[in-house]
Amino acid sequence: MTTNKEQLAQWIDAHFDEEVGVLQQLLRVPTDTPPGNNAPHADMVADLVKAYGWSAEKHAVPAQVVQDYGMETITNLIVRRPYQAGGPTVALNAHGDVVPPGDNWTYPPYGGVVENGYIYGRAAAVSKCDFATYIFATRALEALGVPLKGGLELHFTYDEEFGGLLGPGWLLEQKLTKPDFVIAAGFSYNIVTAHNACLQLEITVHGKSGHGAMPETGHDALQAATRILNAIYDQLPELKKVKSKIPGIDSPTMLVGRIDGGTNTNVVPGKVVLKMDRRMIPEEDPVAVEAQVRALIEKAVEGQPGIRIEIKRLLLSHALREQPGTEKLVASLQQNAQTFIGEKIPAQGTPLYADARLYGEQGIPAVLYGAGPRSVPESNAKKADERLLLEDLRKATKVVACTLLDFLGE
Repeated sequence: MTTNKEQLAQWIDAHFDEEVGVLQQLLRVPTDTPPGNNAPHADMVADLVKAYGWSAEKHAVPAQVVQDYGMETITNLIVRRPYQAGGPTVALNAHGDVVPPGDNWTYPPYGGVVENGYIYGRAAAVSKCDFATYIFATRALEALGVPLKGGLELHFTYDEEFGGLLGPGWLLEQKLTKPDFVIAAGFSYNIVTAHNACLQLEITVHGKSGHGAMPETGHDALQAATRILNAIYDQLPELKKVKSKIPGIDSPTMLVGRIDGGTNTNVVPGKVVLKMDRRMIPEEDPVAVEAQVRALIEKAVEGQPGIRIEIKRLLLSHALREQPGTEKLVASLQQNAQTFIGEKIPAQGTPLYADARLYGEQGIPAVLYGAGPRSVPESNAKKADERLLLEDLRKATKVVACTLLDFLGE
């Protein structure tokens, strides 16, 4: 006799070509962030799920809030599927915003081309693929026809690249949702249970412009900025000594990712802007780290005549940590992966950061799991020719569907 989980897998196999076609549709509507005009993609997704008899709530973030944030439009979606009383609410979250494609693509970045078992396109692996994973896992579950208890929510959000505060953060802050468990976009061969925190600062060094032939008439902002750069990079050997106890996470990191300044070759630079990134392991205290970094920067230019600095926080993303209940998600996902992937997939941390932390900050157990390869580099995520092996999409959809059955089946 065929088990319920075998029936789920058979339904997914029977509808897999349709799932690939949906992913192609998802890839063909651009969501480059910046500039971040992502409402059209949300509208398309809302229309798409209407064909399944589902209603997608559209939660548009106010235009001025979005513009002040540095994007153009954000409409987040919630698809609620309530079942019988007595069970948990499980949310599945994937983000639709993506970094711009860049150059050197062999395939059109918004083409959704399928070739040799792969689908190519920006967000094929991170994370429009998991719109498809989660939609078809939910459809399979409901097609099974067995009694279900609790509820399922699909959260399709459009602010991950800028930090998530106007994506899942907005839905949680506005009290539009409070699920009991969350599975957020990830890869097929590992479960992420923890990730690093991230502090990003903008450091503006103010000096005074002067003629290149008479540099003593100015105050060189670049010279002062060089002191800051040296202070930051001199810290790296010390950071390497700090180690996380969480598998998959190593040491804190720090770098300056962008420098802008000066007016011309023959002019003393009067202003230089540095943008820096400090990744924190989950064991670190973000408040203490920010205070230390600010003190390091200020000390580097202390006593420099004519120099003034401004330090602006661009982002403070907290770490994802395991919550009570995380172990239930891990156990179910690992058991179902053993069935459909044929191996016990690891549960570990990652040095990246993601939207899932925003659920964790509310005390909601959250893990990252979805369609993708064994490592980020294999997917070409954020690079040319981003791709997803279609068999990984198939496997992940089965694993998620069966995990939903474990949580919501009677």
